[in-house]
Amino acid sequence: MGLRRVLLLGEGNFSFAAALCGARGTHVVATCYESEEEAVGAAGAARSIRRLRDSGAEVLFSVDCTKLQEHFLPGTREFDRVYFNFPHCGRKAGVVKNRQLLARFFQSCTEVLAQEGEIHVALCSGQGGTPADRPRREWHNSWQIVAVAAGAGFILSHVHPFKAETVEGYKCTGYRSQDKSFCVEGALNHVFTRSTASPCFTPLSCKTQLGSQKVSFQVPQILVDKINRGFLEENSSHPVKTIKEKLSAGLSQAFPLHSTSSCLPLLHHGHPDGVCHSSTFWITLSPGEAPSTEKTSQGLADAVLFSHFGQDTDRDIQGELPVPQRFYLRPSLLPHAQAIIKQRAFSPGTLQVLSGPVFRKCRVTPHSMPVFHEMLLVLAVSRGTEDSCIQMLVDNIKTTLNSLHQGVSGVKPTVSLQEAASFGTELNGFAAFEWQLGEIQHFLCVGTAPEPSGSCVGVIRTAPEELKSHELVVVSVSLNLDLLAMLLCGISDWRMLWTRDRRFLRQFPEGELRLFQSFSLYPPSYEHDVSFWLPDGEEFDEVAFHTLAREVSGEMVVSIQLRDSFQQPGTGRRSLCYRVTFQSCDRALGSREAAEMQLHLREEMQQQLGVTLR
Repeated sequence: MGLRRVLLLGEGNFSFAAALCGARGTHVVATCYESEEEAVGAAGAARSIRRLRDSGAEVLFSVDCTKLQEHFLPGTREFDRVYFNFPHCGRKAGVVKNRQLLARFFQSCTEVLAQEGEIHVALCSGQGGTPADRPRREWHNSWQIVAVAAGAGFILSHVHPFKAETVEGYKCTGYRSQDKSFCVEGALNHVFTRSTASPCFTPLSCKTQLGSQKVSFQVPQILVDKINRGFLEENSSHPVKTIKEKLSAGLSQAFPLHSTSSCLPLLHHGHPDGVCHSSTFWITLSPGEAPSTEKTSQGLADAVLFSHFGQDTDRDIQGELPVPQRFYLRPSLLPHAQAIIKQRAFSPGTLQVLSGPVFRKCRVTPHSMPVFHEMLLVLAVSRGTEDSCIQMLVDNIKTTLNSLHQGVSGVKPTVSLQEAASFGTELNGFAAFEWQLGEIQHFLCVGTAPEPSGSCVGVIRTAPEELKSHELVVVSVSLNLDLLAMLLCGISDWRMLWTRDRRFLRQFPEGELRLFQSFSLYPPSYEHDVSFWLPDGEEFDEVAFHTLAREVSGEMVVSIQLRDSFQQPGTGRRSLCYRVTFQSCDRALGSREAAEMQLHLREEMQQQLGVTLR
C-alpha cells in the first residue's frame, strides 16, 4: 500500500493536524482559510506549524475549501482522506449560510478525493440533523448534512463521537471567529464516501428459449438492471445463492436431489387464469420472431403452460393481441413443475429442485419485489404419506436455517409451519400473489427478533386433483430466497440485494452469511404530492401506478400513500391525491434529482395512465 495522503481544511491553530503528522505511512497537507500572517497569531499555531514542517508535512494558507481544484494541481489531488473539523462561516452565520458552505465544500471535494477516499466532517452536537444526534434538532434548524452531501454524490457511511480528548495536544478554537474554544461535548464525526453513479437504464433486448426456437424481446424498463444478474450462477457469492446452496445441501441429507435451473424458459404465453392482469409483465416479441399459433401450442405445451388456464384463453384482453400471440415473463416456476408432473418425468421419492428469478408487478413496500429468486421443491410420495413428508421437508429446512444463523451474529430465526386455513397474520405481497397461483395448504414463516411471529417466505401445496394418481401425491414447496436473505442477514430493504455497490458483496466473502452493515446511513427522503382526476367511469389501477413510479425513478421510490379521495358533486368526477416518497438505500439522492423524478412521473402518468393532473 502506498503513502496515504490526508488533507485537513479550516485548521485554526493547526493542533489537530500536528497530532496526525506523526502517523506512519501518512502524508499530511494542512491548510487554513486565513493568510499566514493571520494564522500564526493564533495561540499555539506557530509551534504546531513548526512541528508539521519538521515532520515533512505541507502547510498551506489562504485555501478556500469551496475551490479546492484551484489550490491543487491535477497530479496532487488524489487525497485518501479529507478532514474538515467544525466548519462555520464565522460570526453569527445562520444554518442556511452554513448549509451553503457545506454544499460548496462537498462539491469541491469531488475534484480532489480519491475514488475510495473518505471525507470526515466533525460537527457540534445537534448540528448534523441525523438520528445520531443527541438531542436531535428540528430538521429545518439543522445543517442537514446528509442531504447536502447527497447533492454532490456522497453518502454517510459512518458516524461516531468526536473525542477531542483522545487527540494529543488538540485544542479547538475559532468561536465566532475569535481565538476562543467552543463546546465539543456530544460532537460527532461524519464519514462520507462516494456513491455509485446514477444507473443508466438503456433499452435492453434479451434472448430466451421459447418452445423449440430462440426468440428475443425488449426487456421492460423497470427490469433492465435485473434481468441477467446471475445471482445463482456458479461463480456468485451473493447471499441468495448461499442460502439456496445451504438448503440444497441440507435437503440432500434426507432426499435424493435433482436440480434444474438454467434451461427453464423466461417466457410463458397465453393468460394465466386467476392471476391479476396488471400483476404481470407482458412482453412483445421482437418483430418477425413471434412463432405461429401451431408452433406455439406444440412447442410450449410441455414446458410453460399453467395447468389451470381458464375460459379466457381465446379472447382479446383489453384490446391487445390474441392470447396465442401474447407472452409474459414468468411470475412463478410452478408451471415448470406442473409440466414435470404431467409428463411423469420424475422418480417417486426424488426431490426435484427448480430455481431462478421470477417477475411480478407489485406495490411499493420495503419487502415487495418485482423480481426475486424462487426455489421450488417438488416431491412425489405415496398417497397417505404426504403429511409426514411435508413435516420432514419442513424439519430439514428448519435445521438448515438454524445452522445458518450461527454464522450471523445477533440473528436467530424461528421457523414455523402454519395451516393456510388458520393463518392469522396478514399476508405479505409474496403470499398474496401465491394464492392467485393455486390453493395453498401451508405457509412457511420465518421470524427474527423483534418480530418472532414471522413473515411468510414459502408456501406448500399438493398438486391439483387432475395431476394426482391413485398411488402418488405430488407436494411442492415454493421458497422466496430473497426474503430469506433479508431476514437472515438483517437487510431491511429488498433493493439492497440488487445494488451495484461493491461494498455489499464485500460483506459476504466466499459465500459467508453475515449481519449486513449498511454503508449508507440515514439517507435523505423527499416527499412530493400528486393529485389528479380519474378518467370518467374507470377504476384506478394502483399497481400500474406503483410500477410506473418504480420505473421513472429507477427504484428510488420507497413509499406511495393515498392521502385523499374526492368526488366532485354534480359531475361525479373522482380525484385522488398520493404522497410519493423518494429515497435511495444505497446511493446519493439529492433534492434536485428527486424533484426531477417527480416531474417525470407527472408527465408519464398523463401519458400512460390517462389521468388529468390537478
